[in-house]
Amino acid sequence: MDIEARIQRRRRRDGAPRLIEDYETLSPVSHVDEPSDRGPVFERLLDHLDPVFDGNLPPNAYVAGPAGSGKSAIVTALFSHLDRLSAETQSVIYTSTRASAPASPGFVYVDTRQRASEFAFYHAVLDALVEESVPEHGVGTGELRDRLHDRLRASRTRTGVVVAVDHVGEPDTVTAERLVDLFAGLPSNVSWLAIGREEPAATPLTDYTATAVSIEPYRRQMLVDVLMARASVGLSQQALDHDLAREIAEWADGDAHDALAALFIAADIANRADRTRLDDDDVSAAVEEVPHPSVSLGRVLALPENKQLVLRELVDLGPDDRASVTATTEAISSVPSIGLSPGTVKRYLYEMAEVGVVERVQAEKRDGKGRPPSRVELRFPPTAFRRLYDLRH
Repeated sequence: MDIEARIQRRRRRDGAPRLIEDYETLSPVSHVDEPSDRGPVFERLLDHLDPVFDGNLPPNAYVAGPAGSGKSAIVTALFSHLDRLSAETQSVIYTSTRASAPASPGFVYVDTRQRASEFAFYHAVLDALVEESVPEHGVGTGELRDRLHDRLRASRTRTGVVVAVDHVGEPDTVTAERLVDLFAGLPSNVSWLAIGREEPAATPLTDYTATAVSIEPYRRQMLVDVLMARASVGLSQQALDHDLAREIAEWADGDAHDALAALFIAADIANRADRTRLDDDDVSAAVEEVPHPSVSLGRVLALPENKQLVLRELVDLGPDDRASVTATTEAISSVPSIGLSPGTVKRYLYEMAEVGVVERVQAEKRDGKGRPPSRVELRFPPTAFRRLYDLRH
């Protein structure tokens, strides 16, 4: 954690003791500026991107790793630093072997959980390259693509752009084939860095890349360091015992998302109990709440607003209202503030089940007559979603 974050935490103190100093730092969907213990991965990515320091565009590449291995955190941090450098100097880093400073390519990060359509993708790239606001309405995809072409041909960006495309191949994002088609519609001075979970040998993307960088799951001690680093800024001093961090890390088995979700939930439980330290019961309750396998909270919070609203009501329903899809639908649609019909609520639940955000589980047959009803089970931790949703709204 950087010094500025630590200073800001202390400035926010109002004199009253409290456990949670900063929810954003604890959030499993937020990325820190300096991910812990990932130096070798950064070096491999910088080896691939090394041509940019001579003003040249690197070839395409693919970054692969399992869920929770830190792919997004690493790439967003690296691209943020490189883009800031490019914007500040419009040149490469000076070294003893480089006497001149040719123009540096730009760096753009696109999260396809939120930008999956052709229009949204081109809009995100163009918006990152220009200072003025790019309209989201009243302009077609073709016009947007033409504007992006013009921008890329402009002198300031003549060396091109490297675009990181995250979460390729997930439900409701872009497929590997679709990604290739999107870049086929752009000039040749654009290269891409695709990020996904498929092994390099299993994706057609490697047919179009020069490099594949594989990221391994976090080792246990590395994950302990991640948890302690987040807690050192997000929680009050000495709120997380090292033994509890080891317990979470061992349970998470290399998945930083699940480990951070468990820490977030445990902190929320302790905070609601007006305590200033986490204990064994908090951690036990937290790990019990995280499904295995779980859906990334980032995916859940990237859903359309109405679907998130349905989920927000769903996590507060009691057992009777969760006994069947019909009961759940009636309970949610009856909430006046929802403003959705029972048919729409049921359709949303089915659509979210198809992409794995929730799961339809068949109830046990009771009377031996007819088909037993199905109920909806969450594939994400409700406490973490509830708190993150409420904080955002």
